[in-house]
Amino acid sequence: MERTDPQVQTLFLHDDGVIPNHPTLPVLIYHGVWADNPSSAEQKMNDHHWGNSWVNGVFDYHHYHSNAHEALAVISGSVQVILGGEHGHVVTLQAGDVVVLPAGTGHKRLHASLDFRIAGAYPAGMNYNTRTGDPNERPQALREIQEVPLPDTDPVYGEDGPLLKLWGKRTEAYQD
Repeated sequence: MERTDPQVQTLFLHDDGVIPNHPTLPVLIYHGVWADNPSSAEQKMNDHHWGNSWVNGVFDYHHYHSNAHEALAVISGSVQVILGGEHGHVVTLQAGDVVVLPAGTGHKRLHASLDFRIAGAYPAGMNYNTRTGDPNERPQALREIQEVPLPDTDPVYGEDGPLLKLWGKRTEAYQD
């Protein structure tokens, strides 16, 4: 795991044979970015053109989305998730934290506080599927992951956020 700035942590995950994860893009973890007002996270993501949003929880089984990237913002409580599949990386998130999962990234809720709620959103309001690692869906899922376009905005910072640099879509704010 690398730390790229005080608030954004990167996590590169590898295909475990069941959960593909993303072959080149890291998971981004923004700790405490909305700690002052976590309940506004869904609206803030929408304002940054991450839509098709919802508020709920995280499934308690391994799953991933092969046709969309996903931003998850904890709006209350805390959660422990495993990212990357059965032998993946355990991450604890609390109100105000955001995690951005590139297409193909496995995620599963391990434990959550009773007041846990999370908001999810997708770049440009993309529709998403839910895959569970069924071997029959793998060839199509691998193709779909490669076809998901890079987002035009960062769900936390908008048009000049670190996602654009870290995932390779550079804006004027990050031009050398």
